[in-house]
Amino acid sequence: MSDVAQALARGDQPEHGLRAVAAALSARIGYRLFTVLVLDREAGLSRRYFSSQPEAYPTGGAKPIDTGSAFYASVVERGEARICADRAACERAFFDHALITSLGCESAVNVPVRWDGQTIASLNLLHQAGWYRDEMLPELSWYAALCIPVIQKIIHNSRTQGEPS
Repeated sequence: MSDVAQALARGDQPEHGLRAVAAALSARIGYRLFTVLVLDREAGLSRRYFSSQPEAYPTGGAKPIDTGSAFYASVVERGEARICADRAACERAFFDHALITSLGCESAVNVPVRWDGQTIASLNLLHQAGWYRDEMLPELSWYAALCIPVIQKIIHNSRTQGEPS
């Protein structure tokens, strides 16, 4: 946590903050793929601002916000983390499940980053089947809370510099 706190105090945000969170999550929780999606409600898109595997999931990628999805209902609307425990759950949850499986990922957890009563982003970790468990969720929520200023910086930059948020 202290490494994340130090990274958040540095300049060059959001880069340093996201890299520090990625390193901490790798060491404490584990993942094979980690992405950060920021919700752009005006455009109706989730935009990828960080990826641990940019060759497969490049930053800048976007997908439509599906208000009818289980992800939207649990992570965005209710602000609850969602665990997909195995390959079958990932296949039901992700349209790109073939790419996910090709990376050796058969489980996932989507953690909401919430501010002022709204989900503004999600931390998305994927790993081997059965990796993520309910007892990990409290610690994951700490990392999500630490990401609030980083996500706010992304949103602020997108509004002031005309970039998508």
